[in-house]
Amino acid sequence: MKSQLLSVVLIGWAACAALAQTSVPQPGSAPGSTAQVAGRVTLVRADSGAIGQDASEVVVWLVPVGGARLVLPEHPGNYRMLQRNKRFEPNLLVVPLDSLVSFPNLDPWFHNVFSLYRGKRFDLGLYEAGKEKQVRFDHLGASYIFCNIHPEMTAVVLTIDSDYSAISARDGEFAIANVSPGGYQLHVWYANASSKDLAGLERPMVVEEGMNHLPPIVIPVVGAATGHKNKYGKDYDPQVAQPDY
Repeated sequence: MKSQLLSVVLIGWAACAALAQTSVPQPGSAPGSTAQVAGRVTLVRADSGAIGQDASEVVVWLVPVGGARLVLPEHPGNYRMLQRNKRFEPNLLVVPLDSLVSFPNLDPWFHNVFSLYRGKRFDLGLYEAGKEKQVRFDHLGASYIFCNIHPEMTAVVLTIDSDYSAISARDGEFAIANVSPGGYQLHVWYANASSKDLAGLERPMVVEEGMNHLPPIVIPVVGAATGHKNKYGKDYDPQVAQPDY
């Protein structure tokens, strides 16, 4: 089954690559024209080839190529990642480069949001219920977000150099709307996939006006990371990690 899926992918992407070698309009070169890019991702266990039942939280985005450059606003907008019921909401947030993300504390207790591993590094310190702090994400890539008090609180902010992105649903389907026709490089990200496999999924493509259907995207899935350290690089203190609230 896995080999059949990969064969379909290779044939489909070969066709896309051939199209990308031709002369293509630059993104935004046809004012008023719009396009939509849709497709489906499938998650396949790298060790067994078993197909996953939940293909959600895969991020797909498009970056202009061929000398064109997507001009993002100086400050693309404000985003929010809530702290509520000892969870981050949403637990996956995709933002354009240089976006401002707010972290309001909606719980009746203290939180300490931090990210000190990859991507944007920051430590917001301890702050109480009803307070809100902000971070500007000016570093491309995945920033893994944690709370220094509650180890069960985990999230990801994925910063990209594009305004054209989508997150897959449980069935793997996704759609990127309002894309300017032209040449693009397609990128894919998934938390439990290797950077090598994700890099291998990058493809040039041509977006034409109207509906554009991508070939299937098959992602080999590796084991999920278990546990993480606190902001001091140490294990969570069991007594601190389970406060009386």
